[in-house]
Amino acid sequence: MLDLSDISITFNENTPDEKKALQQVNLTMEKGEFVTVIGSNGAGKSTLMNVISGTLIPDVGFVHVDEKNVTSLPEYKRSKYIGRVFQDPMAGTAPTMTIEENLAMAYARDKKRKLRIGVTKKRKELFRDYLKTLNLGLEDRLSAKVGLLSGGERQALSLLMATFTEPNILLLDEHTAALDPSRGELIKNLTKDVVDKFDLTTIMVTHNMQQALDLGNRLIMMDKGQIILDVKGEEKQKLTIEKLLHEFQRIRGQQFENDRAILG
Repeated sequence: MLDLSDISITFNENTPDEKKALQQVNLTMEKGEFVTVIGSNGAGKSTLMNVISGTLIPDVGFVHVDEKNVTSLPEYKRSKYIGRVFQDPMAGTAPTMTIEENLAMAYARDKKRKLRIGVTKKRKELFRDYLKTLNLGLEDRLSAKVGLLSGGERQALSLLMATFTEPNILLLDEHTAALDPSRGELIKNLTKDVVDKFDLTTIMVTHNMQQALDLGNRLIMMDKGQIILDVKGEEKQKLTIEKLLHEFQRIRGQQFENDRAILG
């Protein structure tokens, strides 16, 4: 479903601020795999997501989604293949539009654009059915402005908008980091339910090692623009935070950045 081949990208090349953001990154994902990505600040996690989504075009290498070469496609042309939820709950929705209008835009993402009303009676019923799965009562607030929702409600809506057209790839970019612990736990559980329900091929970036262990069936660790650890299946299930820190020290010969955000 996703194949990254020899991806490299350098920022500010040939200047004192040169940074090799990604270095010969290779990653292949089968349909339905759920990969969690961890690494310290500057490891290349967000750059990896931006290359997959089309926000950044790599200097070297190729991006294939469902065997289609999308390397040179800009972000808006990849949107029919890729759903994304950002860290900021404000980023994934239009605050001055209603819940039903936001959902109508997301619903039309993979369909041919037409000059017609986006919110029909039939679609309203469809939107209500999807919103009920969130258990937040949003199905009774279709005409409410999204800007009036709480951060957790907006992030739940963003997750629904990114997934209910069943994209080829779902990108979750630290999508619980800006929420308080209770709302973060809610979105984490919703994520698991939605990914399982639609069998979505998913990549989730997180600073929280425990969250990376709790979710998904595969884990990769990045450092200095490279994938330095890739574990899946039973091997992943046996991992602990202590084992991950030990693996990083074994591979890199130094301690992982040890702060509370990373340790969860």
